Amino acid sequence: MAAQWWDPKGSSAMLHRLNPVRLGFVRAAVDAHWAGDGAGFTPLAGRSALDVGCGAGLLAEPLARLGATVTGVDAAPENIGAAAAHAAAMGLPIDYLAGGVEAIAGRTFDLVTSLEVIEHVADPAAFVAGLAEAIAPGGLLVVSTPNRTALSRLAMITLAEGVGMIPRGTHDWQRFLTPDELTAHLREAGLTVSPPAGLAFSPTRGFTLSDDTALDYFLTATRD
Repeated sequence: MAAQWWDPKGSSAMLHRLNPVRLGFVRAAVDAHWAGDGAGFTPLAGRSALDVGCGAGLLAEPLARLGATVTGVDAAPENIGAAAAHAAAMGLPIDYLAGGVEAIAGRTFDLVTSLEVIEHVADPAAFVAGLAEAIAPGGLLVVSTPNRTALSRLAMITLAEGVGMIPRGTHDWQRFLTPDELTAHLREAGLTVSPPAGLAFSPTRGFTLSDDTALDYFLTATRD
């Protein structure tokens, strides 16, 4: 898997198709939170960012190009190796660490992201608490995850895994969180949560932002 992260036709092809939409959402959230105008090339200049569950850096690298000082953590050392090698080849000074949020215990960041990760963890409440502890005062958290609906089971497991679009066994539908469940975890961690934004997919248009959260969704949260 680690060797194929940056191959847009490999096992991470779905993430490559998804990446432009989620980057657009993160950029809009950053501009809204820090009163950006959407036109600047480096809206995160002078700010720190943490990507939790960074994989091989598909989100961390664009965050660095937006000006952030980026740290990425991932539980799989082989992913960190692939991420560090690719960042070095791109000339991007990203700090990659193997482990979870405990790898950066005691540090805080202006922006914390964790996209399509929480559905894979055993204890979502503890995971969210760790994310919350990593947010600096006045900082922003962006998370995304599949919703636990009949549509997500059909699209992401029966179809996507069934035909090999993503590796079989990637998801456990029972671990998917509804927006209300994830919002509750975030609030319990002391964060202020915004309403969810949906992520939709169609064979003709690909991934798009949507008001429909039945498949997948984003949440943003802040620490006052």
